[in-house]
Amino acid sequence: MHQPQPPAKELGQRSLCCPRANWVNLDLKISSYQYSSISMNILSNLIPQASQPPRVKQRRGIEIKSPREIEIMRESAKIVATVLKEISQIIQPGMTTADLDAHAEKRIREMGATPSFKGYHGFPASICSSINNEVVHGIPNAKKVIRTGDVVKIDTGAYFQGFHGDSCITIGVGEVTPDAAKLIRVAEEALYKGIEQVKAGKYLLDLAGAVQDHVEANGFVIVEDYTGHGVGRNLHEEPSVFNFRTRQMPNVKLRAGMTLAIEPILNAGSKVTRTLQDRWTVVTVDNALSAQFEHTVLVTEDGYEILTDRTKV
Repeated sequence: MHQPQPPAKELGQRSLCCPRANWVNLDLKISSYQYSSISMNILSNLIPQASQPPRVKQRRGIEIKSPREIEIMRESAKIVATVLKEISQIIQPGMTTADLDAHAEKRIREMGATPSFKGYHGFPASICSSINNEVVHGIPNAKKVIRTGDVVKIDTGAYFQGFHGDSCITIGVGEVTPDAAKLIRVAEEALYKGIEQVKAGKYLLDLAGAVQDHVEANGFVIVEDYTGHGVGRNLHEEPSVFNFRTRQMPNVKLRAGMTLAIEPILNAGSKVTRTLQDRWTVVTVDNALSAQFEHTVLVTEDGYEILTDRTKV
């Protein structure tokens, strides 16, 4: 799930993503990274609802996870991977997005965790379910029926023993068009192109460039309004993990122990988006299809570990 909307939009639009207006300058300290301006996680100061995981209000800059914390994150991420794998197996035409949300919440709680998304900034569900031209933050609905040919994005998170896992998949329901199939394939490939750049000593621009090059070589565009993020004690932490080359964001040097939610979003048409009247659902302005994949990834000295790897559950 992406990070929060820009402060300028905060009053009129809710979000679970990280828009570009929240990018800040990075001041590198001797012992740790700290942001030198206002924290970009505007949601961290909200009062949590009773059903929500607690928010860690103290800003810690970019956190380096300890071995113990990494072990816990492996478990929270495993729960997320399990739920998404199950949804990919049970989804079929005729189901509603509310059916998928009910399954996700039930399974997250059965595995001893709390849904990260439900109640977060008022979001009413345990998954975001965005179909076809819906880009992010689609709200599950008992009246929203899934049909053959739909391109369905399912994003979910789990909070377990003080740490979050976060991941997203895009599913082609039944037989989809060749163009839709290509969009889904390239979106997943782009995620892995970015992940392949992850290693201690590399920079965020290495990751972003790899994603952007693959997406554009295949005729699609990156949605620039939303980025990935750090993840750990809070669902959204520093840094912003962008998916395109830019000089407007801190080009952070990766360090072993960082945990990142990497999540490129691809559109088949314009990169421009708009938000519906529900103040959550983001759609493409030209009704073109959109696809997204996301993993929670641990930075290691030798490379990376995909914590939300669905092939291992």
